Amino acid sequence: MGDDTRAVPAEPAPAGAGEADRKGGPGHTVLMALAVAVPVTEVAYTVGGGDALRDVLVGMEPGNWPDVLIGMIITDPLLGSVLAVVVSRVVFALFAARGVVPVGHGPGRTLRRVALTVVNPLAVGVIDACFFGPWWGLATGLVAYALRQGVVVEYRTGRRHPRHHGAGSAGAYRPPAWLRRAAGAEWWVALGLSVVVLPVLAFASALDGQAWTSIVECRVTTGTRTGNARLIELGRKGDGVVGWNLDDREISNGVACAATESRTVRAPWWRGG
Repeated sequence: MGDDTRAVPAEPAPAGAGEADRKGGPGHTVLMALAVAVPVTEVAYTVGGGDALRDVLVGMEPGNWPDVLIGMIITDPLLGSVLAVVVSRVVFALFAARGVVPVGHGPGRTLRRVALTVVNPLAVGVIDACFFGPWWGLATGLVAYALRQGVVVEYRTGRRHPRHHGAGSAGAYRPPAWLRRAAGAEWWVALGLSVVVLPVLAFASALDGQAWTSIVECRVTTGTRTGNARLIELGRKGDGVVGWNLDDREISNGVACAATESRTVRAPWWRGG
């Protein structure tokens, strides 16, 4: 029953893994593209494209445009959790490629590695739990930790190298064979989450026909006519609301507003909405 760590040679890291880490990992480009495309898609499908899209964006004002993305994230547990995992992995890969992860031995370096690996997944897990519940938070924290642990193992064993590295002690660390295999698969798991799972979830959320923020019922005056109307809330003005009027399809000012239970505006795209 001897140690089997010598029986499995160190496999090479996936081609391009180290270079991708220096740019934040496989998800950095995807995140930037989604941050621009998904909110516009969400508004365009929910209220309609063309003039309606332009009116809503103007009515929100540029400082409020990020509210669309934030609203999508905090109302969709699966999208929010996967995004938290991907962002955690991207940030850690970026710093690991710059030599932040200690590769030597000693209590100080061990404590630093533990802190680097644990603190951020714990934080994203707590945030996720606050929005979606403890089980979502636990799952998010564990997955984020597992992906970070894979990065640590890769750099400690020397299968990936920071941009500026010397002889050091990288490569002297020999974890168990199962951990090396899991670490080798980490890059591919991160790639799949970043370039396949996250975009699919993001665009599915954008096309589900749900408003990204509250729908309120207000008293609205249009010309000489006053009545109740449903508005997608775009901003607050004094004691009223500026919103997209779902009945008249225009920006309206509403007063005496009350929140509605549903955020549904239209049927999901995949149901012919």
